[in-house]
Formats: sequence, structure tokens, C-alpha cells
Amino acid sequence: MSARYSLFLVLAFVACSASERAKNSPSPEGSATSTVGVAQAATPTPLDTTKRTPGTNRTVAAIDIEKEFPVVRALYVNRFAGQSKKRMAQLIKIADETEINAFVIDLKDEFGLNYTPSNAEFRRNAGTSGTIRDLPGLLDTLRAHKILPIARMVVFKDSVTARVHPEWTIRKQDGSVWRDKKSLAWVNPYHHELWDYNIGVAEELVKLGFKEVQFDYIRFPEPYPSLPPQVFPESNNVAKPDALAAYLKEAKTRLNKLGVRSTADIFGLVTSVGGPLEVGQWWEKISPNVDVMLPMVYPSHYPRGSLGVAVPNAQPYDIIFKAITRARERDKKLGIQEREHVRPWLQAFTLGKPPYGAAEIQAQKKAVYDAGYDGWVMWNPGSIYDVYMSGLEKTLVTRKKAN
Repeated sequence: MSARYSLFLVLAFVACSASERAKNSPSPEGSATSTVGVAQAATPTPLDTTKRTPGTNRTVAAIDIEKEFPVVRALYVNRFAGQSKKRMAQLIKIADETEINAFVIDLKDEFGLNYTPSNAEFRRNAGTSGTIRDLPGLLDTLRAHKILPIARMVVFKDSVTARVHPEWTIRKQDGSVWRDKKSLAWVNPYHHELWDYNIGVAEELVKLGFKEVQFDYIRFPEPYPSLPPQVFPESNNVAKPDALAAYLKEAKTRLNKLGVRSTADIFGLVTSVGGPLEVGQWWEKISPNVDVMLPMVYPSHYPRGSLGVAVPNAQPYDIIFKAITRARERDKKLGIQEREHVRPWLQAFTLGKPPYGAAEIQAQKKAVYDAGYDGWVMWNPGSIYDVYMSGLEKTLVTRKKAN
């Protein structure tokens, strides 16, 4: 690996680490004023809800869900918003009045489970940050408002499960538990009992009423030189990308049998780097093993000059269009033809200059459409979207360009 490439990855990981910090703490919101230009949108076309021609990665589950939700435009709902009836009512109002038709809700995050499982073994990993008191009632409400419920599950950054099952953790060379820069233990992506636990939780959430499961932290921790080397019991010389792909393949197989989609969050950098990242994410390994790929293409998290864009945070259209176009091209080479196989995360927070508001949301959305996709998810760490409301359309119509 060249020194220049290594430096690029280091910068990218620093940016992504900043993203993960933002996920757990509020970030200042900017005004809606912006100099970002947005071209005139195309004439709205009613969404086609008929059955599509099957592609090589098509499943019966994907077809069934696509009939009801051919396009997904979602808001992220964090653990604490999900636990608040007042906040959920506010978010549902946004969906009722705009193009938003789905919520990505934290059901298993870095703090443990956000619901009360029926499985006694799962309850051992609940954590101490409370739960959604009446999850079936919430799901009934979302169904009544025609909002697709998506369960977000953090998988391998799981300090709660690591405390309960230290035998499932990544180790140091002396056999003790390895910890990251925040002194948090990570579970071992090679451990198959851990796979069964996470997929088991996903299956239970599906039976409660979730129509899609979104796996996050599908990766290994960064191998910082300042930390001890990571040791992975049971790896059996299997490469990191192959281990992640095998987990996702098993999850997809089991969840598709229940009639739901299995999806995965990945770093935005994965769309444009030709090989695997050191954390194990590799487009060609992951993409065939999920129903939807969700790259986190936040412009603020790209180093200056990335993808030929001088200041990514100030040029949200350019960075997202190029990143998602690369993703589309790579899927095409894999023979993946699903019309909505890529659904990017959009930046609905401010990190640096300029402050982000409605104009930046519009620019990001247009980039997705011009790259050939209709769906996206907005990320705000506090699940507060008021400043971005004027960047949303009133109704859900297709905007994507044919490619």
C-alpha cells in the first residue's frame, strides 16, 4: 500500500470516527441560508408500484416489500426519540406532511437493546438506557400512518454484549480483552454464537412488525498503531471482508425467509476505494449479500480533494453524485440490477463550514436522483429535522434519472 493511499485511509477513518461521535452527541444546527445551487427538479412522475423484472440479486421478500414501498425516503430515529411519545408524534407529523415514508429506529445500539425481548437470553444484553415501552403500539401507529418501520441494529461495536459474554470478544496477544481508544470492548466478528444472537434479535423484531432490518457497524475496529494488535479467536485464516460477507449472507437468507429486507450501513469511502478497507468493508464482498446498501456519504467526512472535489463539505452535490455513481457502476459489474439497491445516508447535521440547512438537503437529494436512485435516509444525531423541513417535498414522487 502506498504512503499516499495509507494517508488517505487514515484521514478517512478520522472523518468516519467523527461521524460516529456525532451519532451519539448533538451537533450544532446551521441556518437554511446557503450559496449551494440546486437545478430545477424534473417534472414529477407518479411512482410505479407494479412488479419489476427480477435481477440477479432479487428475492421474493424484496418484491413483496417493493409493492408497498417501491421507494424509501427515511428519517433516522435515535434511541431516546423512539422512547418519547412526544418526539414520535412530532416525527410522524413530518412524515404525514412530506415525502418521508419510513423511519430507521434504533432497536439495538451501542447502549444495548431498545425493546424488551421475549427471549430470556436476549434480555441479558438489554443494557441500562431504557426501552421503548410499547413497541407493538408504536408499530401499529406507524402502520396506520403508512410509515415503513426499519430496525437499526449495531452489530460488532457492542460493549454491552461484550460485558455479558467476554468469551465473544476481540483479544490482545496476552489473551485479555482488547479495547478501543474509548476503552470499549468489541465483540469478535468471527464468532458464530454472536452471529446467531444478532440474527435472532433481528428475527424477533421482524415478528414484532419490522419490515426491514438495517445492520450497522458491520466492520472491525480500526487497527490504530497506538493500540495493541487485535487477535481474533476462531478466525481460521478467513479474511476480514469474507467474514463480514458470510455474516450478511446468513442474515439475508434467514430474514428473507420471513419476507423482509436485510440491509447494511457502510462507510461512504467504500463506494470509491477499489479494494477492502482495513476495517474489512469491501463493496464487492458486501453488496451481493444484502438487499440494500446504505453508504454514509456525508460530505463533511471526506478529506479535501476527495473524488476530485476541492472542498467536499461545501460541495455536497458533487461529492454524493460521484460517490453514488461509483456505487452504481460497481453494482452493474456484479450483475446487481435492483433499481433501489443503493440508498445513501444524507447529512442532516452541521460539521464545519458551511452550516447545513434545507438547501444542502436539496443538493444531496438531487445528487442521489441524478446518480440513478430514488431513496435516501437523513441522519441527524439528535433526530431533530426542523431546519431541514423546507428541503423536503410535500408528496412522494420519483425524481431519479434513468441510467
